[in-house]
Formats: sequence, C-alpha cells, structure tokens
Amino acid sequence: MTDLASINLVDSDTLECPFPAYRTLREQAPVYRMPQTGFWVVSRYDLVMEAVRDTATFSSQINQASSAGGHPEVAALFQQEGVPFASTLISADPPEHTRYRSLVNRAFTAGRVRGMQGYIQQIVDELIDGFIADGEVEFVADFAIKLPIYIIADQLGVPRSDMQKFKDWSDASVPIGLDIGKDAELARARLVIEFQKYFLERIEERRHAPKDDILGDLVAARLEDGRPLNGSELLSIIQQLLVAGNETTTNALAAGMVLLIENPDQLALLRAGDDKTMRTFCEEVLRLEAPVAGLFRVTTRDTVLGGTEIPAGALVNLRWAAANRDERVFENPDALDVCRRNAGAQIGFGVGVHFCVGAMLAREEMFLGFKTLLRRLDNIRLVSEADTRAHHANFILRGLKQLRLAFEPAEAARAAE
Repeated sequence: MTDLASINLVDSDTLECPFPAYRTLREQAPVYRMPQTGFWVVSRYDLVMEAVRDTATFSSQINQASSAGGHPEVAALFQQEGVPFASTLISADPPEHTRYRSLVNRAFTAGRVRGMQGYIQQIVDELIDGFIADGEVEFVADFAIKLPIYIIADQLGVPRSDMQKFKDWSDASVPIGLDIGKDAELARARLVIEFQKYFLERIEERRHAPKDDILGDLVAARLEDGRPLNGSELLSIIQQLLVAGNETTTNALAAGMVLLIENPDQLALLRAGDDKTMRTFCEEVLRLEAPVAGLFRVTTRDTVLGGTEIPAGALVNLRWAAANRDERVFENPDALDVCRRNAGAQIGFGVGVHFCVGAMLAREEMFLGFKTLLRRLDNIRLVSEADTRAHHANFILRGLKQLRLAFEPAEAARAAE
C-alpha cells in the first residue's frame, strides 16, 4: 500500500497508475486535503454519493477551465476575442441546471439513440474495413478516436473534412487540472475561440435551415418563457457535448481492449456470452478505467463529510475512479469480471443531476464497437507493452496516448483452422 504522506495525485507517475494511491486514500483518508494542491479529494463510494447528492453544499458553479485559464493574458484574450460561456450543464446547479438539462435530454432520447444503432454499426464496420487487411492497427488513432468523434461531429453538423479541427477543439476544451504554463494555455485558448467562431456560424445556419440532428434540436429548443437559447448558452452546451461525446468514449474503447488482452479468461467468457455479458463488460470498463477520473465541486458553507471538516469555499474533487474500486461496494474490485452482478453500480459517467447526458449514446458505441471487433478480429494482441503504460498526464481524464494492436481477420483465422 502506498504511504499516505507520499501521495500526490497530480504527479505524473501517480497519474500513470493511481490505483494504489486511491486504495490508501479510501482506507486512511477518504476525505483528504492534498498539501501539494490545496484541494480536497473524496475517494470512498458512499462519501462521493453523499457529496454529489448535496448540491446545495457541494456546488458545481466553478469557472470552466477552458474559458479563463490561470494566467491574466489568457483571460484577456477571451475578453477581447472570445464569447463568455454561460453556466449551463456541468458548471451549474439546480434549478438553473435543470432548465438546461431538460432541453438537452430531448436531444438524447432513448428513441433517438435506438434509431442510431444502424448508423453506428455502419461507422464501426467502415473503420474496421479500413485496417483489417493490415493485421495491425494503432487502435487509438484509427478506431477509438474516430468512432465517437464521427458520430458527435455528424450530430453537430461538422463535415468529416473538419475532423482534425474538431479533435483539436475537443482536446483544447478538456480541463487538465495541472499548470501547463502560459504559452500552452494561450494556445488552448486560441483553439477554443476558433471553436466558438466556427459554431456560431453553424448555429446561424440551423436557425435559417433546420436539420434533424442534435444541433438542430438545441437551436430549436425553447426555455420555459419561450425564448431560444442564445449563442453563449449554445456554445457552452456544445463544448460540453464535444468533450463528453468523444473523449470519454475514446478512452473507454482503448482501455477495454487492454483489459481483454490482459484477461484472456474473461475474453473467452465474453466471446461465449450473450449481449447481456457484453453490456456488463462495458460497465466493467467504465468501472475499472473511469474515463472521467473525477470532477470538482466547491463548498458553499462549512461542512463535515465522513467525519472530516471542510471549510466553505474549498475546492473538492469527487474521485469517481477511486470510488469505482471501493472494496465495500465491489467484490475483488481490481479484477475484471464480465459476469459481475453489480457492475452497473459504477459511476464512471458521474451520478446525480450531473449524470452524463450522453451516457446512453456512449454505451451503445462501446457495445457495438466491442461486439463487432470481437466478431471480426481474432488473436488480438499488443505490439508493445509500453503502450499500456503511456497515459495522458491529465488529472480529469484518463486515456492512453496510443495502442498498437496485432490480430488476424476472423475469417482468415477460422479458414486456417
């Protein structure tokens, strides 16, 4: 077990493999003020759930990291050239959050997602067609990134020719949770401003020529008083969908392939199982490798959580990734179990009023993606073990930089038997 005094969750080595540190925090200090950063970390499942349900005390009204930055020059750049972001979803509390969430929910209905299954399957197969004859693939770049980004980009009216821009904007919009320096923050800010200008044009296009997609639904939406969302509100929602719609699914797809390769017994169960087993596997991926490791709240008043006093105005990180491996909730929590009965209790998509609005779509992308990969590829293996130890140094999101896989096309492998 890691020594409590040595824990620094923003250290690059710890970010690469944070799970021993999470275990120590759960056991010794489930509500812990990190001396290196000054913010608090909540790591135990029951305490995370307690905090997330108390929105009056643990508020989400924190400035978006992408819209201001820590350096005055970054804030000045946004003031001169950017559009102020409204607090709509992730950075708002009820009842304001409820107003916006109800509108976005209408764009992510179960019916819409069910209606997209054939379309998602087509993209999955097209992507696999693009590399299956090679016997190798850089999985992150050629599948895990492309599948969700194609889908959310299509739904937001971005042509495939602009995919690299879309990815760059998404990366720039992701809060890192680390001080990356003024120059890097300025570069990210310029990309966010470019995103704003691009989507203001797309919004105007939808106002004059409506389409049946998520962007069209948002532009057509009306608040209780009958007014449409303004540009600032729409940009805020679109930016959050941009990140939630691709970064998290990308990371989960890559993590899931590593888990299967490292657990051949579970892979065998999955291949022999049914759709229910596959969906349980998707939940296990989200539990073991939560793509969003945690989100911040700020306390509105002095409070006590888990017997620990937290002052008003404290920055608190609710650590989904640590709670997802809580031995009080999940038996043998560090193990992949595609038959786990309570896998659905994982909180990799968050929980409570801020539960990920695109969770249903992400689950369908994961389900169809993994199912098709296992149907069409055999003997999937790592080209380099080093890939599994090369995650982005990001305190908020957990994802592999690359993942090189080798395989045999299923048809060829079976013909050779």
